[in-house]
Amino acid sequence: MASILTSLRNTVIAGFVLAAVLLLMYLNFNDWGGIDHNFGAFIFRWLHVISGVMWIGLLWYFNFVQIPNMANIPDEQKPAIGKVIAPAALWWFRWGAMATIVTGLILAMMNGYLVDAVTLGASEGFAVPKNIAIGIGMWLGTIMWFNVWFVIWPNQKIALGLIDAPAEQKPGAARTAMLFSRTNTLLSIPMLFAMVSAQNIY
Repeated sequence: MASILTSLRNTVIAGFVLAAVLLLMYLNFNDWGGIDHNFGAFIFRWLHVISGVMWIGLLWYFNFVQIPNMANIPDEQKPAIGKVIAPAALWWFRWGAMATIVTGLILAMMNGYLVDAVTLGASEGFAVPKNIAIGIGMWLGTIMWFNVWFVIWPNQKIALGLIDAPAEQKPGAARTAMLFSRTNTLLSIPMLFAMVSAQNIY
């Protein structure tokens, strides 16, 4: 067991193996006729949730843990955060955002509500509340994804010194990244509300 838990790679592999066991149990208890549309939608919904947990989990880590506690870290220890921890966390953060939006769009296409959701139900005469709710969640998520890739990450590269930039640009870049990260934290709450509520509206 220690060989699994002391290696992140082995831990993740073991997690997927356990998920595969659950899948086999699910298939055994249900009358399954093979890999069909519903099965594919289920897999993409699962991948969408896993990606979203990675993305929003790291967003909340930055805003609830790292940013508020940076002032409490001694100056001689701060380079470890800026040069090691933050770049690694930002890699998973931005690719978690990308995986979340891609799997979400695929799921919406597979289930036939992509256009209706993107238009916030206008294409249906605003007659399907579920599509309006999921559409609001999708638009909020898209704004958040845009902020990650085109505002937060470019400014974090400057603030952390990952690209060459004048020293006087770093404080402004750090502040911009922080403000847009806080914007995403704000938007994450109604976004998750809209996504979850859509599953309970008919």
